[in-house]
Amino acid sequence: MDPLSLVLLAVAAVVAGAINAAVGSGSLLTLPVLLAMGVPPGAAVRTNTIGMVFSTIGAVAGYRREIREDLPHLKPLMVTTTIAALAGAGLLLVTSSDVLDWVVPVLIVVALVLVVCQPLIARRVRARSASGGGGEADRDELAARRLRSPGLIAAMSGASLYGGFFTAAQGVLYLAILGSFTGRQMRSVNGIKNLLSLIVNVCAALVYLVAFVVFDAPVVWLGVLVVGVGSLIGSYFGAHLAKRFPEWLMRGVIIVVALVALARQVM
Repeated sequence: MDPLSLVLLAVAAVVAGAINAAVGSGSLLTLPVLLAMGVPPGAAVRTNTIGMVFSTIGAVAGYRREIREDLPHLKPLMVTTTIAALAGAGLLLVTSSDVLDWVVPVLIVVALVLVVCQPLIARRVRARSASGGGGEADRDELAARRLRSPGLIAAMSGASLYGGFFTAAQGVLYLAILGSFTGRQMRSVNGIKNLLSLIVNVCAALVYLVAFVVFDAPVVWLGVLVVGVGSLIGSYFGAHLAKRFPEWLMRGVIIVVALVALARQVM
């Protein structure tokens, strides 16, 4: 890795950390940069996932008060998220590099669609919440029960399987699913999203660490260090400040960077 590439990766990691804390999908900045630097898809996903663990640590710290309020209702979600994330990470390890050469671009396209559609999803979630009827306390109690609903747990298991395999844009998926099933505003489930994203990233990172030690699965450790430090800084401040940033600007940056990486992958 040349110095200029490391600087670009560090900047992307700081911004990605802030975006992850606020809305998710920050890996669509760091992962394409790693791919553009010539890191093979499998190694890039592993490197990015391990480094972005620090992003989710900072994000959880920033939302610790909100998480504490919902924590009594989250045990079923946390258990199923852990199992699905481990399965997704294991799936990445047994997927050949030839398959990843076309799977990763497809997943980037899927993630881009999620990023583009996120405002529409958010509007529909808010409309559903507003039309729910009843008082605020009644809606909150109902939403708490819905955090244990089989439908939500099943949907989050699928999203966590995807997250363990790819991680990019899992936060957008989580916000859409959590908002849809609980009827709560996106900002009120952001802490839950950050906690579950931390679980997914830690599970995947542990699987990749074992694979590195036992099977010599490639990981770019300098990239892990740069992504980890940068995303931790970004997420810590992003949890408090990123919600004030223009969302259209963050979304636009993600789309441009991901499209550049996509073009490089398919050419």
